[in-house]
Amino acid sequence: MPTPPAGPPLGLRLASTAKAVSQAFDDALAAVGGSRPSWLVLMSLKIRTVANQRELAEAVGIRGATLTQHLDGMESRGLLTRRRDPGNRRVHLVELTPDGEEAFHRMRRAATEFDAQLHRGLDEQQTAQLEELLDRLRSNAQDPG
Repeated sequence: MPTPPAGPPLGLRLASTAKAVSQAFDDALAAVGGSRPSWLVLMSLKIRTVANQRELAEAVGIRGATLTQHLDGMESRGLLTRRRDPGNRRVHLVELTPDGEEAFHRMRRAATEFDAQLHRGLDEQQTAQLEELLDRLRSNAQDPG
């Protein structure tokens, strides 16, 4: 039988760390007028300059109705436009505006600075080892056997 851990279980420590990192990342994006969902949408629109809402929902990992709420807010702030697809009137096409392009660059700078903050005190070998360990933990969590 395995020896119980001396401190909190690994899963609890990892969940706590993930929550803290997630909140700090959200705060970094908020400081430049962004949010994680808007960052994910803007990144997706940078990859494909025009996308329909279904493609965006899939790429961003946000369900349709929730994505629509985010797109409504982003459109009202002038970050993107939506228009009907001339080939299929039931489909809305989404595109970045110049303001959306600027917002993307602000959030990218914030995300890059935050990533550098996370790397502080880690060398390349430690970073590679951490990535490997995180991959192993994800695999272990998904495969109970």
